[in-house]
Amino acid sequence: MQEPRPPVVEPYTFVFSWKRFLVHCAIISFCVFLGLMTWYLGKPPSIRFYETKSEAPLTTPLAPGINMALNIRSSVAVKQSEPLQVELFKGNVYFDIQKHAIKQLEIKVGSTIIKDFGTRFSIQLHKDGTGHIAVADGHIKIHTPSGNVFQINAFEEAEFDETGISKHRLLSERNIAPWHSQQ
Repeated sequence: MQEPRPPVVEPYTFVFSWKRFLVHCAIISFCVFLGLMTWYLGKPPSIRFYETKSEAPLTTPLAPGINMALNIRSSVAVKQSEPLQVELFKGNVYFDIQKHAIKQLEIKVGSTIIKDFGTRFSIQLHKDGTGHIAVADGHIKIHTPSGNVFQINAFEEAEFDETGISKHRLLSERNIAPWHSQQ
């Protein structure tokens, strides 16, 4: 009887194929795209919530040169972005922004945006959705959803809503945020 012979294995020869090359490039490109999207979208914004109930008002720094004071029964959300974004949900808030502050501040009250320019000011949100702003130093700009922009300067106050401002008048510094000056 004859011994079985092992099968002869021929050496593998590589044959270049454009189709195979393009399929591999497409797979690698898709993986790189997914990796970049994960890196770009995977960083959720840092949002901090501040709320006071019936206890004493809260005073806290938001960023270097930007301080915020919340009155009792007030709440805000602060989103760390450029510019720093604060959304007032209810109550009264007082901001003290130094002239040397690195970050800009943008406050959202309902659908109205208030942009700050190195100032001290207070905002009060009424239950009916209207707001009151009083500026102690510098000036702010109110951007309404209707596209109007209003500027409020130092020692002025105004009522605002989604359509515009009303009762724009002068006031004394002690009336800017009476609840804050009592601290």
